[in-house]
Amino acid sequence: MCCKVLEIEELEKPAGPACKNCLTGGGCRIYAQRPDVCREFECLWKGDRAMSPKLRPDLVGTILMEDEECDQYNAVCDPATPLAWRTPLVFEHLVAMAKSGRTVVAKAGVKAWRIRASGEWGPCV
Repeated sequence: MCCKVLEIEELEKPAGPACKNCLTGGGCRIYAQRPDVCREFECLWKGDRAMSPKLRPDLVGTILMEDEECDQYNAVCDPATPLAWRTPLVFEHLVAMAKSGRTVVAKAGVKAWRIRASGEWGPCV
């Protein structure tokens, strides 16, 4: 999912289409030479044992990510399914993160929405 949804400037890969280096069935054709951005990416779902198995990115169409630089919590969706973050399980998780004091933003391509602790949401300007 990360090799499809995320933009990877170093590989000139836009958000949405699968990376040209993705192998059918999984894996990376250039794994040993992959750029640092790929090496440093840590899937929050894989690393957070407290996160529900039901939030697996390929099941919900959303990658949950933390932005360390600004303490923002992001839900990044495939531009083909931009509102995947609105599914009840994902949305409930995002509202809980907002209630914990985090800034929560859902993104799909160039579109972005802010999710508030009240459950209200709207476009980011």
